[in-house]
Amino acid sequence: MRIVDLLDARSIELQGSASGKEDVLKKMVSLMAKSEKINNQDKYLKGVFAREEESTTGVGEGIAIPHCKSDAVDKPGLAAMVVPDGVDFDSLDGQPVHLIFLIAAPNTEDNVHLDVLGKLSMLLMDEAFTAKLKSAKTVKEFLSVIDAAESERDEASQTEESKDVAKAAKQWKILAVTGCPTGIAHTYMAAEALQKKATEMGVDIKVETRGSGGAKNVLTAQEIAEADGIIVAADTNVPMDRFAGKPVVEVPVSDGISKPDVLINKIIDGEAPTYKASGNAAQESAPQKATGGVWHQVYKHLMNGVSHMLPFVVGGGILIAIAFLLDDYSIDPANFGTNTPVAAWFKTIGGYAFGFMLPVLAGYIAMSIADRPGLVVGFVGGYIASLGSTFADPMAKATIPAGFLGAMLAGFVGGYLVVGLKKLCEYLPKALDGIKPILIYPLVGTLLIGIFMCAVNPFVGSLNVGLTNMLNSMGSSSKILLGCVLGAMMSIDMGGPFNKAAYVFGTGMLAEQSESGFMIMAAVMVGGMIPPLAVALATTCFGKKFTAEERKSGPVNYIMGLCFISEGAIPYAASDPLRVIPSCMIGSAVAGGLSMAFGCTLRAPHGGIFVFPTIGNVAGYVVALVAGSVVAALLIGLLKKNKEA
Repeated sequence: MRIVDLLDARSIELQGSASGKEDVLKKMVSLMAKSEKINNQDKYLKGVFAREEESTTGVGEGIAIPHCKSDAVDKPGLAAMVVPDGVDFDSLDGQPVHLIFLIAAPNTEDNVHLDVLGKLSMLLMDEAFTAKLKSAKTVKEFLSVIDAAESERDEASQTEESKDVAKAAKQWKILAVTGCPTGIAHTYMAAEALQKKATEMGVDIKVETRGSGGAKNVLTAQEIAEADGIIVAADTNVPMDRFAGKPVVEVPVSDGISKPDVLINKIIDGEAPTYKASGNAAQESAPQKATGGVWHQVYKHLMNGVSHMLPFVVGGGILIAIAFLLDDYSIDPANFGTNTPVAAWFKTIGGYAFGFMLPVLAGYIAMSIADRPGLVVGFVGGYIASLGSTFADPMAKATIPAGFLGAMLAGFVGGYLVVGLKKLCEYLPKALDGIKPILIYPLVGTLLIGIFMCAVNPFVGSLNVGLTNMLNSMGSSSKILLGCVLGAMMSIDMGGPFNKAAYVFGTGMLAEQSESGFMIMAAVMVGGMIPPLAVALATTCFGKKFTAEERKSGPVNYIMGLCFISEGAIPYAASDPLRVIPSCMIGSAVAGGLSMAFGCTLRAPHGGIFVFPTIGNVAGYVVALVAGSVVAALLIGLLKKNKEA
């Protein structure tokens, strides 16, 4: 029903006046009576006053919309009055009212007054519209203003409805790419969430996963050409130039897990920006366009280095740990790890792999920043950091290595050095483009990173030594507190930035080959095992707190926890974060603190039952693991509500 159809010219007053709210309401009812739509003026007036006693209909901004639904009304109608001098109407904002609409609705009509009230309210929000009504010279002009505004709004609504129908009828084709720094759980969880939500929404989707085993389900050129848009949910580099000219949504991998519907709707609603290529589509490693905040970019570059470093750390570190396991300490304590031929072989091979840790870290940080030209500069900078070379001692025979911190610094500085070189080389003649990547970038970049690292190595090396000495000198209470903090960090986001920060700190200290470093590694690893074990234990002991599907999936987390895959708890944390995450954090803090208190050590950069033989004080480690899991499970059972409730 249209507003102009309810307005009778006899019920419109353009030069109204009143002494107060009661007076103006009586006049409005009299205007309504002129349209012959009410059969009992007194009864209708009482209904209007009764409505005002509930709450004022003076909505503010100089507008009032009194209304009444009564059997004193024969036909739905409107009366309108403009009060140039204003009238006190007890409005919500305390200001005088200049424009009043009275609504009359019969009891036989189903909420017609609410429909009219809604339309009026939306129109009256437009200051230009109300200004035209107040300045209307004739009743005809007053009605034409309303008719024009209502027609415009109806047309806009019909257009939106047509768009919605078209959207619903269209078979949307969306592509997605998911990837996390380690390429394990988050990569595939985001893919699963996107596929599941797309199926619910009737959207055709294909997801390329860039996991630890390489790219799977790779998007073809034809699929990209036919797609309506692409979702990139990744915290690692993705080849982006192939998406040139397509609507692309770029977000962290966590958004792919938690907000798949939002991402899909951005494509459908046309809110995704068109991606512009960097002109290097042939390069598989083309850097992703910078999105998000500065810290997200720093995190992405760092995690690109860490993800490529991890296989070297894990492979080499576990081989070194096996060497200590097989060696005989009593033969020569000073050479523990190489006293027997078998142990020496394992330690040597593991050492070779472990030795690539820092160059690879720095190289792939630099590559994330500057593409392939940054790789060699980062590698060289990372190797110099691992040696500790200086200007006075380039062979590093008597200097302290800059270690993990130095390698991270080399990666970032090396990457941005190459970015700077690229910008400077833009001024060179086009004829020299061919020698830039094979001569200028590696030669000048290597020279500059060499100068930089030789200058800063002494300072970073001293910082490394200071950090190691501080950790070694910590009292038992301080070490326990550190273990609690690191353990809790492993459970805050279960594979996210905090989890990775704790793990990177642990591996960095492991590289120092100190007792404190081994204890930190143990605390970090045991903290990461708690969330899935706690969830599995909670689903077993407190079944009423979980859905049937959650109870069915719960036992799988026993295996995931024992294999050090903390991401298994993410679906449970996502469904009830305010209860599950704090519970897991407390349990992990207990486990990390107890591991430190018991003096547990771990020489391998990994967790789970597979590295138990390399743990120092296995009994204490198991006690810490069990205690943390039980505490977290009990808290989950205590805090969660029954699903039936």
